[in-house]
Amino acid sequence: MIIIHVMGGLGNQLYQYALSEKLKLLGREVKLDFYAYKQAQGEDREWRELELERLEGLEYEACTRQERMLFLDNSMKFTARVRRKLTGRKDRTVKENADYMPELFSMDNVYLYGFWGCERYYKDITGLLQQRIGFPKSNNPMNIGTLARMEGENAVSVHIRRKDYLTVAGGARYMGICTDAYYAGALAYIRRRVECPVFYVFSDDAEYARTHFNGPDMRIVDWNTGKDSMYDMELMSRCKHNICANSTFSIWGARLNTHRDKLMIRPLHHDNYEMSSPEEIHQNWEDWVLLDAAGEVVYGK
Repeated sequence: MIIIHVMGGLGNQLYQYALSEKLKLLGREVKLDFYAYKQAQGEDREWRELELERLEGLEYEACTRQERMLFLDNSMKFTARVRRKLTGRKDRTVKENADYMPELFSMDNVYLYGFWGCERYYKDITGLLQQRIGFPKSNNPMNIGTLARMEGENAVSVHIRRKDYLTVAGGARYMGICTDAYYAGALAYIRRRVECPVFYVFSDDAEYARTHFNGPDMRIVDWNTGKDSMYDMELMSRCKHNICANSTFSIWGARLNTHRDKLMIRPLHHDNYEMSSPEEIHQNWEDWVLLDAAGEVVYGK
């Protein structure tokens, strides 16, 4: 059995779910561990909600507490130490330590702890993920009307993420990547290749979006908040092309886009602590257009 620790927001939860699907196709028994959302207390408690439960079409099994402890019984209590000495059992956690770890595919009887956000893991099962991952129907007329309009347009999603990124390490980790130049370069890239694009702008900072993306071909999407935020991902996925932030949320919006000739644009780096070279990033995201912070195309079609 393989158990995958689930953590983070919706985009990261989908990565952990996707890894379970990939491993199941390789013949492994896989279960998801929702401990961080359901049982954990204090600092171990995940502050975001478990949104996988709200999506439709997902097939997964949650591990039990007993199964979890079979892998993670690293208690220092005397009885636990004696049991480990008698059984030879130890903590079998495998932690993510590289952008891409192909050795995962030969493992079994491990507990996987990480985000697993590399496109290379899932490229060959993208079609399956697009079929499986569904959103509950929204009754909001704004979503219904927008989806209908998108059908007749060359709709392009644009994602800007700011609020929480401004606070992580004082902004040092995630800011300075999706710069004004990055977005200008991405918009120009689309306009050179797409006839009459209409840009749908999604952001956790709607006022910033209205101020900086106010052209006649821009539409600000600002009505999906709280538990309805997932519908922004659905709207992104229904666009014909996608300009992503350094955010797993919009990456999934692009990945779930089923248009054949889609252009998927993402920043070269996800965070400022990355050590991967541009060549390695391209190898792991080969179907994507990669732009740097200056708005220059590093790799693209």
